[in-house]
Amino acid sequence: MIFVNAFIVGGLICVIGQLMLDVGKLTPAHTLSTLVVSGAILDGIGLYEPLIDFAGAGATVPITSFGNSLVHGAITEAKSTGLIGILTGIFEVTSAGISSAIIFSFIAALLFKPKG
Repeated sequence: MIFVNAFIVGGLICVIGQLMLDVGKLTPAHTLSTLVVSGAILDGIGLYEPLIDFAGAGATVPITSFGNSLVHGAITEAKSTGLIGILTGIFEVTSAGISSAIIFSFIAALLFKPKG
C-alpha cells in the first residue's frame, strides 16, 4: 500500500506543479519557488512529516521536500545550538544534495555538447 500512497501523493504534487504552469501561466522558476516555499511552510507548521510518514518517497522525492529539508534542518539545529543553528542546519542537511547537483552538472557539461 505504501507504493500506492507514494504514487498518489507524488503524482498530486506533480499535478499541482503542472497546473501552476499551464493554468496559472507561471514561469518554471515561479513554480519551482512556490513548491519549495510550500514544502517549507508545511514543515514549519508540522504537516510535512506526517505526509512523509504516509507517502514515503512520494513526499521525499519532489521539490517540495527541498523546502522541507531546509526548514527541518534549521529548526533541529536551532533547538540544539541556538540562533546560529538556523544557518548551519540549513547547510548541513542540504549540502550533499546541492554538491551532487553541481558535480553531476559539471560532469554532464564536460561529456555532452549542448545543442544551439
